[in-house]
Amino acid sequence: MSIAENLQLIKNELPKKVTLVAVSKTKPITSIMEAYGAGQRIFGENKIQEMVDKQLQLPGDIRWHMIGHLQRNKVKYMASFVSLIHGVDSIKTLKEINKQAKKHNRVIDCLLQAKIATEATKFGLCGIEIATILNSLEVKEFKNINIVGLMGMATFTDDKKQVRKEFNNLKVLFDKFKTNHEELKIVSMGMSSDFKLAIEEGSTMIRVGSSIFGNRN
Repeated sequence: MSIAENLQLIKNELPKKVTLVAVSKTKPITSIMEAYGAGQRIFGENKIQEMVDKQLQLPGDIRWHMIGHLQRNKVKYMASFVSLIHGVDSIKTLKEINKQAKKHNRVIDCLLQAKIATEATKFGLCGIEIATILNSLEVKEFKNINIVGLMGMATFTDDKKQVRKEFNNLKVLFDKFKTNHEELKIVSMGMSSDFKLAIEEGSTMIRVGSSIFGNRN
C-alpha cells in the first residue's frame, strides 16, 4: 500500500483527541511529500541535523517535532522552527531551550520524558523528578518555553500486558500532575507496534513511522 493509503488507514482509527506524528526519520523528501500531499502536517525526527536539512527543503507549514534524545549543544540549530520537543529530561535542557528560543523571540512547547520502561537504555524521569521540575521556581521564570505534557516509551517487548501497564503508569502520572498543572495537555505514548494499546490507555499523541512509511533500511 502507498504512504497515503497507510496514513488514511491509521487516521480512520484515531479518536479526534489523538494527534498523529508521522515519524519521518531516515526517510527521503519524496516520502515526506507524499504524506504531506495526503494532508499530514506534523512530522517527527530524532536527529537535529537531519530535521534542519529537511525543514529547509519542505513546505513552511509543516510542524516539526524533535522526538529523539536531545543534546543541549544542538538545541540552537532547531530553535527557530521546532514546534514541539519530546523527551526533555532535565532542568539544564529546559534552560538551554529557553535561552535559544528567546534569541528567536519564540515560545517552544516541551514534553517531559517519564521513564516507564524496564529497559536500562530508555531515558526519562521518575515521578519525583517530574514534580521537582514542574514546581521549580527557576523553571517558572523561563518565559520562552511551555511544558505542555509528558511522554514515555514502553519496553520493546511482545508482552502486551507489560506494555499496557507501562502506558497506564504514564497516564496515572499525567493525571496526578494535571490536577495542579492545568497547562499539561499532552500524553505522548505509542508507536507503530503499540499505538492502539496506548490510545486505549489514554494517549493523546502517537508517534508512528514504519506503519506509514514502511520499514527502515
